[in-house]
Amino acid sequence: MIDTPSLVDQYCHGVLRTELGLGTFEAHLARATGPAAAGTTFFDTQTGFAVRRWCPPLLGLEPHCAPARYLARRRELGVLESGRRLLRGSGISTYLVDTGLPGDLTDPGELAAAGDAEAHEIVRLELLAEQVADTSGTVESFLANLAEAVHAAAHSAVAFTSVAGASSALAFAPEPPGPGEVRGAAGRWLARRPKGGEVRDPVLLRHLLWSAVASGLPLQLHAGAGDPHQRIDRTDPTLLTDFVRATAGLGTDLVLLHGYPYHRHAAHLAGAFPHVYADLGPALAHTGARAAEVLAELLELAPFGKLLFSSGGGTLPELHVVGARVFREALARVLGGWVGDGAWSHRDAERVAAMIAAGNARRVYGLAG
Repeated sequence: MIDTPSLVDQYCHGVLRTELGLGTFEAHLARATGPAAAGTTFFDTQTGFAVRRWCPPLLGLEPHCAPARYLARRRELGVLESGRRLLRGSGISTYLVDTGLPGDLTDPGELAAAGDAEAHEIVRLELLAEQVADTSGTVESFLANLAEAVHAAAHSAVAFTSVAGASSALAFAPEPPGPGEVRGAAGRWLARRPKGGEVRDPVLLRHLLWSAVASGLPLQLHAGAGDPHQRIDRTDPTLLTDFVRATAGLGTDLVLLHGYPYHRHAAHLAGAFPHVYADLGPALAHTGARAAEVLAELLELAPFGKLLFSSGGGTLPELHVVGARVFREALARVLGGWVGDGAWSHRDAERVAAMIAAGNARRVYGLAG
């Protein structure tokens, strides 16, 4: 038995405060922009099956019960109590929470209280710039206020994150833009931007990325299949290679998120560059019963000290549970198999499991042990 008593969820979101009907709940089980096709259901996915396997027992039901019965029990308990039971049953002891996802979601403090865990904030760079723009009247004030906001966030958050690749691969150019470029881009964006408008200009996105690099905090980059619920598009990690090479030796760690189905390249970058790490997240949660095979591929390419567990969960507490349970099962199956074959010792397997489950994240983000 490979034991992982403590999990640090190095990338997740808060959960919805509102009760959900069957259709609304189901929509969060898949990366889709609309309902399931007529006559089908998103419960018929690896994620849907994993929810039915792991979550019903935490609410007092048998595994694999029908979705309608599960959701009826969820409504009976209420959104607060069901969320509390699910999060506390996940085995996650620390949450690192990206607060940039839109919607009526719990903040890090609320997530920590519900899960009887610790929680720390990850600041999304694009949202920070949009908030600053809403209160800045001129280009000069916007840039000055943005610099101040990044500096302040670096003292309160554990990491920055960016979805820059969703807007333009040009954001990953291997050098920061010059001051004139930044002022010009900011002027054009502010002039045509409605209040609350998103950052899409590649020069401003590049400025944000390099500002984060200069802060010294870890920087999380989305690289892989997108998620329409999170305003994230598809970014092939091969597009990151020049940026990764340019940031080597600057003292800022890069963590590649959402690498699936490009997980092998993300793991390769983590193996090739000392400051690059690969997140396991949806690569396992969305492959469900096949997660052990995907995990074994990642372990082939990246040093074990460069892989980080995350649930990637958000909106539904069930997704935090699935991320944690699938990870534990996959890790036990892969490492336990190697121990059984005599390739690894049990002591080494438990040491590596503890690294990936929590130790690596504690080191990268400077968390107390």
